[in-house]
Amino acid sequence: MPKKFMQRVLPSPGKIQSIRSLRFLGSVLQQPNLWHINRHSVARAFLVGLFWCFIPMPFQMVAAAFCAIWLNANMPLSIALVWISNPVTMPPIFYFNYLVGTRLLGAPVEVSTFELDLAWLTDSLKGVGLPLFLGSAVVAVLAATIGYVTIQILWRRRVLKNWQERREARRRRRSDKTQIPR
Repeated sequence: MPKKFMQRVLPSPGKIQSIRSLRFLGSVLQQPNLWHINRHSVARAFLVGLFWCFIPMPFQMVAAAFCAIWLNANMPLSIALVWISNPVTMPPIFYFNYLVGTRLLGAPVEVSTFELDLAWLTDSLKGVGLPLFLGSAVVAVLAATIGYVTIQILWRRRVLKNWQERREARRRRRSDKTQIPR
């Protein structure tokens, strides 16, 4: 995995700890496990971030941060992954989740017109809510599991490849030393 790239892109612990609105967390943010970039913390970050990005709720980043603390996942990566569901991608993601929920429940797809008012929202949520939340839960669990397993496998493969390359380089150096005429 691109560990050096991630260290360069993700914010430093000091930068996160200096944010005034996060001071209520106190010493929790000083736990080094929340900032490590290794196979396990990154895989858990994918688990947390991918799970919460598919759940239709406000303040997904806060939920991801608390889960990252609880699971000792890399917190900046967990929070960043939540942004897969951003204002542009939310409609197709949540519509897909709704379709999965209707399929699981055997319910018909209820597509109606869109109006931006509270009455329409509460009326629509009654019919759409259960399929949306069921589909979201199923998709979130599947995406989180696939992300976790994929990161574990890719990271492990990369480590094994690096070991093999170093082993081959050592063999070449040894064979070059033994072939030098004296």
